[in-house]
Order: sequence, then C-alpha cells, then structure tokens
Amino acid sequence: MNLETPMPAVGRSRWTGLGAFIGTELRVQLHEGLAIATSIVVQAVFLVFVAVLAQGYLPFTLVGAIVFSVFTIGQRIQNEAAWIRIDHKLHELYHASPMTPGAYFLGLSVGVLLAYVGPILVLVAAAVYFIAFTAAAALVLVAVLAAEFIFTASVGYMISTWFRDMRSIWPYSTLFFNLFGVLPPVFYPLGLFPVSLQPVALLLPTSGGTALAERAAGILPLTTGEILLASISLVVSTGAAFIGAVYWARRISRER
Repeated sequence: MNLETPMPAVGRSRWTGLGAFIGTELRVQLHEGLAIATSIVVQAVFLVFVAVLAQGYLPFTLVGAIVFSVFTIGQRIQNEAAWIRIDHKLHELYHASPMTPGAYFLGLSVGVLLAYVGPILVLVAAAVYFIAFTAAAALVLVAVLAAEFIFTASVGYMISTWFRDMRSIWPYSTLFFNLFGVLPPVFYPLGLFPVSLQPVALLLPTSGGTALAERAAGILPLTTGEILLASISLVVSTGAAFIGAVYWARRISRER
C-alpha cells in the first residue's frame, strides 16, 4: 500500500526548487576551500613548463587550460552526486521533496560551477593578458565554455547514477576524462595531432570546442568545413547530453 501523498502538479514548474538547491550545493562546496584553491594546480604547473620550454605554444595551452578546467567540473559533479546517492543516502530524500528531478540535477551542477569559477577566472585573466581577444572571440570562448559545462555536467551526472558502489565509478570516469580531456588536442594545437585523426578530434566536444575558441582568437587556422564540423558536433553532443541527463534524473527519481 502506497502511503505517499503525491506532489500536486498545480503551481509546480519543471524547475521547482532550483534556486534553493543551487544555494544549498554552493554552501556545501565552499566548505572545501583547499580543493577549490588547488583545483587548477596541474594546469598552472603545466603552463609554467610551457612558458619556459615552449613559449610559442603558451596561447594554445592557456585556452586549453580554461576549457579543461571547465571540463573537470563534470568529474566533481559526478563525485558529488555519487556521494549524495551512495554514501550520504540523501538522494531519495531530495527526490521525495517538492524539488523536481531536473532542478536537482541542474542545481547540483550550477552550485559546483559557482564554487569553482574563481580559479577558472584566474586562467581567463591570464589568457586575456597574453592573447588579444576581440569582443567576438570572447563571445565564442564564453559559448564554448557554456557548452563544455553542459556536456560535462550532464555526462558526469549520468555516470554517477550507473553504479551502486563508489569504487566501481572511478575507472570508468577516469577513462572518460582522459579520453576526452587529456589525449585529444586540448592543451596543444590541433596541427600536432595526427592528420588522419584531426576530424575525430574536432568531433569531440573538448578538442573541437578548444579549436573553435582558438580559431576565434586568431591563433589557429581552420577551414570552413572544420569549423562546421566542430560547431555542429559541439551543439549536437551538448544537446544530447543535457536531454539525456534530464531524462535520466527523472527516471531514477521514479525508481526510488
């Protein structure tokens, strides 16, 4: 016998509870000051090495470091969502509240982003200092970063729901973030990637988005076909990932 009182649909929007959960998750994340402060240490060390050993590649590394930093937010979202569901056992409590599943996913993601945006802005300031960004190039970079965030947050959240044990998540998540964020030409120019594999790199949201931002900044030449390939792939993969995450959030909320 089901004794739950269903939440009335009247007056309940698709994103009910979004603002409150963004604030909740932001406050939770801000308690991890050390993690936030050290979130770009790897990127910073790599930038120092490039500046000393291969200064000509510094603009590419700066843009790649920004994109990669936004991309790694997905891993933090995955970790947080998994801890809430598996260790803290709060997942069912959240879904039993008036907050909608979509608001839970988006609130979690935006809360983590706001907590870690400070170090990313440091990298952005460095890129603006070393690269002559026009207004149009800055808009392209912002659009690319928004797409990267939506893609990585969506994929990170979905990965967090596929397993029942925390230890089972790490190998798959590490494989995903290495294949998308480390191996492709994110920190280095597309021209250094094997020519036969460059179309594949442009299909990936990370390296394709990085190439678009570098093209807009005037540091990477791309043909019209390459721009179209990277742009269409970025839009399609971002949209598909977001729709998948929202659908998956609703599905697992019904399975509580």
